[in-house]
Amino acid sequence: MHEVAIMTEAVRMAVDAAKSAGKSRVTGLRLRIGSLSGVVPDAMRFAFDVVCHDTIAAGAWLEIEAVPAACWCATCRTEFECADFFNECPRCHDVSGELRRGRELDIAAVEMD
Repeated sequence: MHEVAIMTEAVRMAVDAAKSAGKSRVTGLRLRIGSLSGVVPDAMRFAFDVVCHDTIAAGAWLEIEAVPAACWCATCRTEFECADFFNECPRCHDVSGELRRGRELDIAAVEMD
């Protein structure tokens, strides 16, 4: 379960940011997770509670923003939602391998006191 390692690093970064800002607590964390990132949001939620224990992030809230995958069709110059890395454009039916969104795994915001 690599989500625990990912969440451990995200919480460490949030705690470091709070300490650098002179704050004593991390009260919330917002993540952006793409549908093709290979990360399972429910596993991240579970890992968050475990990882925050005994840190200044204990009791913090977690919000996960799901980012749907989108491909770009160079032929008809349109972006479309997709389910995988290579998809057929719904307009012209050419195959597109240019993924525009969906691999995100970002810390979008850290709330602290």
